[in-house]
Amino acid sequence: MTAPLGFLGLGLMGLPMAVRLARAGHELVVWNRTPARAEPVVVAGARLAATPAEVLAQADTVLVMLADEAAVDAVLGRGTPAFPRLVGGRTIVHTGTASAAWSAGLEADLRTAGGRYVEAPVSGSRTPAEEGTLVAMLAGDPADVARVGPVLAPLCARTVECGPVPSALRLKFAVNTVLITLVTGLAEAWRLAAAHGLDPRLFAEVLDAGPMASAVSRVKLGKLLTGDFSAQAAIDDVLKNCRLVRESAREAGAATPLMDACLQLFAAAVDLGLGAEDMIAVLHALDGRDGRDGAP
Repeated sequence: MTAPLGFLGLGLMGLPMAVRLARAGHELVVWNRTPARAEPVVVAGARLAATPAEVLAQADTVLVMLADEAAVDAVLGRGTPAFPRLVGGRTIVHTGTASAAWSAGLEADLRTAGGRYVEAPVSGSRTPAEEGTLVAMLAGDPADVARVGPVLAPLCARTVECGPVPSALRLKFAVNTVLITLVTGLAEAWRLAAAHGLDPRLFAEVLDAGPMASAVSRVKLGKLLTGDFSAQAAIDDVLKNCRLVRESAREAGAATPLMDACLQLFAAAVDLGLGAEDMIAVLHALDGRDGRDGAP
């Protein structure tokens, strides 16, 4: 009998990912710190576990999509005597974004404990997660990556094999540089058009008709036009990614002047209490900046 697939973390990204896996026919056992959030995936056919240990006891392969490194360490029992018992013989697939050094350390600890590890950060936000059009970057032992790739098929338009850990995360940082600077530039351009009293619908129409249009720009323009700042990718998460990109760049000796400016703006947006809103709400961090004070 095949063991069920495990899933830990049902937040903004984890919930739609788990729902798609359940609907694709996977026998799925899930856990979330707030059990009530699991209702949609339970309705789709998954079983809700009371603890992470219960998931790890039942599943041979466990996908993890949690808020940060500390949360992952906690649910796996890393650094405790229980860690080898919880992860031994399991393949842990980390689909979130974390520092490259932490990921490499987790791989080493899992192997020492008799487990396996696939680094599998995904590119995309809530809507691609719901639609199954994420792009997954996979790193790890080639045999482990080959086994995990088909598991992720219901979630992804494409999976890309990147080599050893932490190459997938390093690629994700480069991809996120494009995303974050693009959305920040869109917010700045929107503010510029508004400062001149231009019709925002005309701005959106021209941008959408030209070569700069993308799935990202269309979603963010829709939010700007309607004033809907509900999160597809939350500002808190984007700020974390800005810091990770800069950390990765410093490690490699690469300059990041655009990301440095974005980090300041997203930090300002968090200070304004906008951390749970969509990243395009960074627009509000531009308020009061008139371009004469040297601020980014």
